[in-house]
Amino acid sequence: MSVIATHVDDSTDQLREKLAAEQERPDYAIDPYFYRSHLVHELELEHLVFKSWIYALHTSEIPNTGDYQLLEVGEDAIIVVRTADGSINAMHNICRHRGSRVCEGTTGNRKTFVCPYHGWVYDLDGSLKAARETHIMPDFDKTQLGLKAVRCVEYMGMVFINCDPNAADLVASLDKMRIPLGAYDLANAKVAHRQTYRIQANWKLALENYLECYHCATSHRAYARLHTLKDLEEKSAPVVAKMLENADAKTGIAGIAQAHTQIYLDADNFGTCAHTMRYGLYEGFVTGSQDGQPVAPLMGHFKDYDGGAGDFQMGPLSFMLNYPDHCVLYRFLPRSLTETDMELVWFVRGDAVEGKDYDLEKLTWLWHHTTLEDDYIITRNSLGVNSRFFEPGPYHTEFEEALQQFIHWYLHTLSEAV
Repeated sequence: MSVIATHVDDSTDQLREKLAAEQERPDYAIDPYFYRSHLVHELELEHLVFKSWIYALHTSEIPNTGDYQLLEVGEDAIIVVRTADGSINAMHNICRHRGSRVCEGTTGNRKTFVCPYHGWVYDLDGSLKAARETHIMPDFDKTQLGLKAVRCVEYMGMVFINCDPNAADLVASLDKMRIPLGAYDLANAKVAHRQTYRIQANWKLALENYLECYHCATSHRAYARLHTLKDLEEKSAPVVAKMLENADAKTGIAGIAQAHTQIYLDADNFGTCAHTMRYGLYEGFVTGSQDGQPVAPLMGHFKDYDGGAGDFQMGPLSFMLNYPDHCVLYRFLPRSLTETDMELVWFVRGDAVEGKDYDLEKLTWLWHHTTLEDDYIITRNSLGVNSRFFEPGPYHTEFEEALQQFIHWYLHTLSEAV
């Protein structure tokens, strides 16, 4: 865990002053205060992270009754479990007696969740099944003491959670990109590999890095060889236009290149971001691999490669880059003021067999190496941003447009919170 100097005289008044100052320079990177303040971090968790829809897992990862995974955000943990009726349930990993965690392993299978402290027993649906020696307490009501529920929805095999009981409908937003996302048949896909990269930096620095490709040409040489996003539109437009013209015919999917963007302040509701577009790969490359050549069987309904890739956003913190033969999901979760978990999930066809239909090292090579490069640049960005001498500079008008949309939403959310 990295250590930084923080403001010992921090206050809500100081936060208001910093927010007001940001309004005076809306096209500039934000003040280092927002990466260093413990007050800001707590407000982010309460008013932004825990009120947003977050990707949790794929349904194939918990196929049996009692299968579960833990999702850890900040200092909290959320249990996502397959219940006896086949549905998927999410709940806080906090005993309703005196707060002990009732589940320790990050994955596993349980018939019940038992508090290790005083032995309270919870069913898979979170209801309190037994509480030792409470028969002498006449007002004790088990029905009111189940594990606290977390909102949970499934969409195309992907499970999303939201800790806000009043959270808006995510599915309605995602449905606006049903055709291009549905082409990959993710409901019948499987997770080939998942890996968590612990980044020693504030979560916003990791997310900001993902939201811009200004750094791609200099920091990601292997990625930049293949993907047109590393260039200005004036250079990449002919390549993309050619791909889009033939995308439907080559893939066999009508509407594969449909575009839709409602993110951050433009989202239907808070935390329900939905975005998709199809962009081009350079000639001679068909997928995201070390050499740009196929690494797995075609996904879902694809008939052939079109020289393109699908870019998706689902909620504020979850993203996908989908090639015709595999998909890569990114998720960003704050763990502390100076630590972020960047989770990558690689998907392949549900019937693909490792060692026969795909080689795991070749499948994961590009984005594993790109993420290691990201780790390097993000941590060094963090060291500079946390210098007392850092002075924010202007955003790039094209490359950092999506990043600016995030920052405007972020500052708006904090302003509303105070």
